Amino acid sequence: MNLRRISTLLALVMLLPLSSANAAPIYVFPVAGCEVNYARAHHDYAATDILAKAGCKFVAPINGVVDEVNRTDSWSGKTNLGIDRGGLYVSIIGEDGVRYYGSHLRTIPASIQPGVAVKAGRLLGGIGSTGSARGTAPHLHFGISWPTPPQTWWVRRGEVLPWKYLDAWKAGKDLSPVKEVNARKLKVGEIPPVPKK
Repeated sequence: MNLRRISTLLALVMLLPLSSANAAPIYVFPVAGCEVNYARAHHDYAATDILAKAGCKFVAPINGVVDEVNRTDSWSGKTNLGIDRGGLYVSIIGEDGVRYYGSHLRTIPASIQPGVAVKAGRLLGGIGSTGSARGTAPHLHFGISWPTPPQTWWVRRGEVLPWKYLDAWKAGKDLSPVKEVNARKLKVGEIPPVPKK
């Protein structure tokens, strides 16, 4: 084999993508450093409540940009307004174009502000029981949807069932919700009607 051919082969090998076994995972489980439990069921709409001790870390499940942050718990059992049910929350728009939402937080770092870029695994908040979760066991309400204008709470809270993605990410596997999110958006429209509850 001549030197020119060897150098051409080496150049081609360098252009080949690395196998996914060598690549860092794109997605991470949204609760870090704590034991968790979650059901494959949720009331009324597509979301998951991830039970964990108060203060456990809610982390970015993917690289992205902080979308919405709420540091005020305005929920009242008398009115039970949908817009207030999440209590303290953070949502990010992942680099995959999907919105990931976590609510009922008890703390949110001051550095987490709309427009801030975050890497997968970055601390977004501490798990708690704010909003309509007052008086319940601490948990992270986790929702997956598409980006919408601010205050579109009924989309933000969750539009696709997260369980199979959570199972995969917990096992260290990359499973993208992009296809399912896009299909759901196509079915119900970018801003579906406000639900009755």
